[in-house]
Amino acid sequence: MAERAPLWAAFVLPALLVLVATVAAGFDAVLSAGARNGGSASLRETAARASRPGREALRHLVQQPRRTRASDLPLTRIGAALLPAAAILAAVVLPLGFRSVSDLPEGIVWFNAMESLAWAAVWLAGWGPNSALSLIGGYRFLAQGLAYELPHMLAITTAALGAESLRVGEVVERQAGLWFAVWMPAAFGIYLLSAMAMAFWGPFDQPVGRDVAGGAAAELSGADRVLFLGGRWLLLVVAAAFSVPLFLGGGHGPLLPGWAWTVVKTGAVLIVLIWGRRRLPTLRMERYVELAWVVLTPAAILQALVVAVVVLNR
Repeated sequence: MAERAPLWAAFVLPALLVLVATVAAGFDAVLSAGARNGGSASLRETAARASRPGREALRHLVQQPRRTRASDLPLTRIGAALLPAAAILAAVVLPLGFRSVSDLPEGIVWFNAMESLAWAAVWLAGWGPNSALSLIGGYRFLAQGLAYELPHMLAITTAALGAESLRVGEVVERQAGLWFAVWMPAAFGIYLLSAMAMAFWGPFDQPVGRDVAGGAAAELSGADRVLFLGGRWLLLVVAAAFSVPLFLGGGHGPLLPGWAWTVVKTGAVLIVLIWGRRRLPTLRMERYVELAWVVLTPAAILQALVVAVVVLNR
């Protein structure tokens, strides 16, 4: 069972998530620029690329806000602020090593529920500006959510089934000898795909696609845009980090302390997700819906049945 972290950890958690998200965004910016320029760059150029997310955030914060005609400003701002809030609330049950802010008895359900707030956040951000392109982005995310949520829910439920508990700390403890990713590979792979879809990342970025001028983020500016796009990075980081206690043994590992293993494993998963953005083409929405319902959902059900048989015969 995971230990409960001190109260001050609840205030440190958002700052830690923002730091990791900023580093990941800088790393992604370096890779993106390197791919365009053939991979060659001086140390100074690399540092400039890595600082680009921070410079972009400052530029948006000082620019003149723009508004569309008849826009619903409170609705737009609620949507923009709800995305990072959902990520931070989901991270409350995320253990750093063997400690979490709150190891709830239904921690896995809590995590999935807070993830679902992203649906409302993107929809509100797309609906509020009263713009056709942003509304299309919001609708795209609803369609994407209907596609990814069922296999995603089945994947995390499979990990809970293997541990016979919905408590995240118990799931970590059950992996002291063997990681769940080893004997639940289908669930682990489906989780990583759904993590990218949840953060509308890589091949699943149609809700903010270039063909609709940024989609749900098209009309956002100033602090609203920073919160929304920053929340997207936070969601990606939290989804990557949660794969560690679910499938990669949490803080279990030789030599290093538990918190260090959590950081290393989270970094490795983030690298895989960022690499996926470079390598996987953007999926058309109807193709992804077909993939989710015809391939991923049956595969997740089959994986859950295999795990159920193993658990029943322990």
